[in-house]
Amino acid sequence: MDGRRSAAWRFGWLWTAYGVSTFGTRFAFDAFALVALLVLHAGPAQVSLLAAVGPAVGAVLSVPLGPWVEYRRKRPVMIVTDLVRCAVLLSVPFAYALDALTVAQLLVVTVAAADITFQAAVGAYVKDVVPREELLRANGRLESTTWTATMLGPPLGGAAIGWFGPVTTVVADAVSYLLSAGALGAAGGGDRRPDRPEPRPRLRAGDLLDGWRYILRSRDLRPLFLNTVLVNGLIMASSPLLAVLMVGPLGFAPWQYGLAFAAPCLGGLVGARLSRRLVARFGERRVLRVAGTLRACWSVGLAFVGPGIAGLVLVIVVEFGLITSMGVFNPVFSTHRLERTPADRVVRTLSAWSATSKASIAALTALWGLLASVTGPRTAIAVAGALRGFAARSPRRRPRRRGGAGRRWAGPADPPRGW
Repeated sequence: MDGRRSAAWRFGWLWTAYGVSTFGTRFAFDAFALVALLVLHAGPAQVSLLAAVGPAVGAVLSVPLGPWVEYRRKRPVMIVTDLVRCAVLLSVPFAYALDALTVAQLLVVTVAAADITFQAAVGAYVKDVVPREELLRANGRLESTTWTATMLGPPLGGAAIGWFGPVTTVVADAVSYLLSAGALGAAGGGDRRPDRPEPRPRLRAGDLLDGWRYILRSRDLRPLFLNTVLVNGLIMASSPLLAVLMVGPLGFAPWQYGLAFAAPCLGGLVGARLSRRLVARFGERRVLRVAGTLRACWSVGLAFVGPGIAGLVLVIVVEFGLITSMGVFNPVFSTHRLERTPADRVVRTLSAWSATSKASIAALTALWGLLASVTGPRTAIAVAGALRGFAARSPRRRPRRRGGAGRRWAGPADPPRGW
């Protein structure tokens, strides 16, 4: 098997693993929040705490884990991560069957199942097995898979909760991680064996901070870093509050709540499929600037959602605009970040990025939970939307000299065989 076909084979298995686990996660969309609301009768502050604690602990743990993973092959790390997440998620249905489920256990499971190292390892593995000229195509396929799963998973998961009970989607998510581990095992390697500076690399303070140091010193990555951390944190902060508002006072059924977030994901799929063509036509910088601005200008409309069909349609329209913009932005952003990060710093850089993003999401989600307890979910959602619009000044880069590292890649006219 030649190099390109071998790379396509390995990426195909990675794509399968990513698709299975992503569908499981989207099938279990806001599963812990719904379990807390429907089974444990939790309030807005508790639901927001559930959404915040996983990212917060993940941010702390990813700091030492990033350098540790850097010196190890990435595929085994992803397999072990999948198996651990499968095991901890299965504890939820067992506790539910014994009538012993508590908010405290959900908090512990949220932490244990958090995506601490997997995404950073995925980024490094993709860079190892995918040719550089195919990175945007590969990231576009992963992004398309994300939005396809998000389009199909939540309504099916909401229906499953209505038919079979509130922990059904948690079981499905656990099984998806088991299947993902099997697909990664079938990929058969291909990831680069890292060069180890010493027989047993020890974590030093410089290693822990190297990812942030590289990001903040990079003229290309620093504005994107600040933009994505702030905007994504504000987007995620209002998500559990919208669940409280829709499933609580507005009286939407779980399947309707899932449908409100599933139908707009068609826009994400379309955006991801168009991202490469838009880069080829308008250039990477312009696509990042325009799509990055648009993705932050929609959500204030969620503050006006009401009961019934009109409210459901409003959520779908607002989410469609938001998700379409994200579908264009995300694969271009991911490719830009990988291309500008040296291979021996990918995991540390992505871990630092992920840690900051998780910490931002956790802090803002907890803060907005407290705000909602005082002002109500609707007012808190409106404030988050207004701040996103204010923070939506698009990521910009200073122009670089022609032919330099900032020169955009338009992509080959025809893909190589196997892609």
